[in-house]
Amino acid sequence: MSAPLRPIDSQRLVDFVTLLRAHGVHAGPSETIDAADAIVALGTDDPRILRSGLAACLLRRNGQRSVFDQLFDLFFLDIPRPVVRADADPAAMREKLTSALVAGEDTAKLAREALETFGAYGGAGETANRISNASGAGWSSYMTMKTLNPDRITEQVTEMLGGSGQFDAAVHSIEARRRVERFRTEVQTEARLRSAQLRGTDYIARRGVQSGSEAIDFLGAREQDLVEMRKLVHPLARKLATRLAARRKKAVRGQIDMRRTLRRSMATGGVPIDVVLRARAHGRPELVVLADISGSVTGFAEFTLTLVQALQDQFSRVRSFGFVDSCAEITDYFRPGEPTEPGLATRIVRESPVARYGSSNYGEALQGFVDNYLDALGPRTSLLILGDGRTNRTDPNLAALHAMMDSAKHAYWLNPEPSRSWGTGDSAALTYAESITMHECRTVAQLGTVITRLLPAG
Repeated sequence: MSAPLRPIDSQRLVDFVTLLRAHGVHAGPSETIDAADAIVALGTDDPRILRSGLAACLLRRNGQRSVFDQLFDLFFLDIPRPVVRADADPAAMREKLTSALVAGEDTAKLAREALETFGAYGGAGETANRISNASGAGWSSYMTMKTLNPDRITEQVTEMLGGSGQFDAAVHSIEARRRVERFRTEVQTEARLRSAQLRGTDYIARRGVQSGSEAIDFLGAREQDLVEMRKLVHPLARKLATRLAARRKKAVRGQIDMRRTLRRSMATGGVPIDVVLRARAHGRPELVVLADISGSVTGFAEFTLTLVQALQDQFSRVRSFGFVDSCAEITDYFRPGEPTEPGLATRIVRESPVARYGSSNYGEALQGFVDNYLDALGPRTSLLILGDGRTNRTDPNLAALHAMMDSAKHAYWLNPEPSRSWGTGDSAALTYAESITMHECRTVAQLGTVITRLLPAG
């Protein structure tokens, strides 16, 4: 059962919208007025109904609901002060939680109890009547879940859900993981609410709220973050396709046809009021993507390759190539309209000749592309290179990069690392950036902006 709502006034709503804007949710005055009307119409008896109503009024883009839910809990939910729980028995709590998850019961109360029992540190919740405000006090969802051992709970729930056969076991395993993850989210919510009691709502709202899918760094994304980010591929592709189509339509108009313009101006006394433009031949460009699919950059590479394939209709041809220390074509692994499955990069490394020794070697990979696939580039081709430029201190092979750039019409490099890290350690990013235009693309939002600006209209 959800926690009750705090009293809601206009100032609390305005503060809530202000924090939403600080987290990248573009809600303006009209959306705020709609939200106020929704509060009056829906009332405050059921937090779930109010949450859905405000989300409908204030959110306009995919990937923002997670941030909204976290801030909604902080601003509007009211929770009781923590209760002293001296009988910390992980086995008993694990058994109670497992039974609730198998039965499909509401586990919000258990999440609160688990956090109060295992998640306090630094003196938080030491007494029933006073909340410690020591600088080192706090509540940790990580400590709570580590004590409860979610992997063991998942196994127990899978077994207790029953069924026979390999298919039933796989289905029950997926369902068990889903229920445990939902409980983990409830524990995280409780931890934020408790921390807000200690340090203030505004402090936690600005520092303790996880970023939305569009703002999560590719290199720091967890698997569950990547799942949410994959949901943004096709909405983002539709938006980018609309922009590219508009640019292409505008680009069809060529230079002024002076002869026809002067002839037409004879009807207006020689004044060229109506300018005649020379229509130019227009076709769709080709696109080649070369992606590092090793190590921590795989999430960035998978997302970008899937996005490019979703934009395939905007190009006459799209070809994708992957590499670790050797280069191979991987176009067939990405199909337009079909989401990529988790672990695709691992499958590509296993099934295609993109890796010989397993460590990134940009110089060898670029040379492999020049030796085997240079004919993929041409006077109508745009080349996108995806990678962090970390060469493991091997030769960056600028000669191969120059050969590729000379063969393509446009060439750009998208780097998922922050620009301040370029050139540090084994990074040759600054060396490459002296030859090719390199752009920082750490998040989905940055990637969408860069691709919109870079991809050619013709």
